[in-house]
Amino acid sequence: MLPPEIHAVILDMDGVLWRDDAPLGDIAAACRRLRQAGLAFAFATNNSTATPAQYVAKLGKFRASVSEEQIVTSSIVIADLVRKTLPAGARVFAVGEDGLKVALRAAGLRLADLQEFESASAVVMGMDRAITFETMRAAALLVGRGVPFFATNPDRTFPTPAGQIPGAGAWASVISTSTGIQPTFGGKPSPYMVNLALERLGADPAETLVVGDRVETDVAAGQAAGCPVALVLTGVSTLQEAWAWQPPIGIIAESLWALLDA
Repeated sequence: MLPPEIHAVILDMDGVLWRDDAPLGDIAAACRRLRQAGLAFAFATNNSTATPAQYVAKLGKFRASVSEEQIVTSSIVIADLVRKTLPAGARVFAVGEDGLKVALRAAGLRLADLQEFESASAVVMGMDRAITFETMRAAALLVGRGVPFFATNPDRTFPTPAGQIPGAGAWASVISTSTGIQPTFGGKPSPYMVNLALERLGADPAETLVVGDRVETDVAAGQAAGCPVALVLTGVSTLQEAWAWQPPIGIIAESLWALLDA
C-alpha cells in the first residue's frame, strides 16, 4: 500500500513497466489500481526513442489507456532546453530516433542531415539503434569545433529481455571521450523532467511518489525535485545498491505490482 500522504505517482517505464517489449506484469491492472485509489499519475522516461503518441499506442497494446499529456520523455525535455539556448529555427544535428527528432521539430528547430551536418548550430544525442561511424564522426567534429553539445540522458545501459545494452549515455560518452567535452543532459537525474511531470499533474512534490529502477537517475531525480521515491528491483539497480544509496530510499519493492499490492 502506498503511504497515505501520496496523491500522485510519476512512473518510469523501462525496467518498471517492461523490458523492451516484454511487460513485467499486468500494466492495465496497475493503471486501474492507481485510478481506483484516486491517484493522478504520469510517466517520465529517459528513453528518447519514441514519441508520446507511440508510447500511448504501446501502452494500449497492454490494454492501458492513457493520454499523451501523461507522457514526459527526455526528448521533450532536451528539445525544450535546446529551444531556449539557440535562436528560433536554428539547425541542429540530431543523433537519435523518432522520439528525439519529432520533439526537436515540435520545438521549432530544423534538422541537419549527415550530408549537411556542418551547417548545424548544435549536436543533440539520444539513443540511436541505427547509429553509424559516419554519424559519430560528424557529431565529434561538430562538438570538437565548439558547437553546443546536448544529450537526452546519461543512462549507460538500456534494459532488454536479453540483458543490458548500451544506452544514450554510453554513446554520448564516445563523443565526450574523443573531444573532452561533456554534454548538457535533459533527462534524469536532472529534476527538470520530474518538475515538468509535476506541472502537468498539478501535484505537490511532497505528495508525489517517483517510482523508478535506477538509483543514479530515477531516485536521484525524484529526490532532487523534493519528492518521496520508490525503487523497484525489476530493472537495473540491485538491492545492495539501493541500501547503499544516500539519502536513503523511502520504499524498496520487488516490482511495481508488489508496491501497489503491498
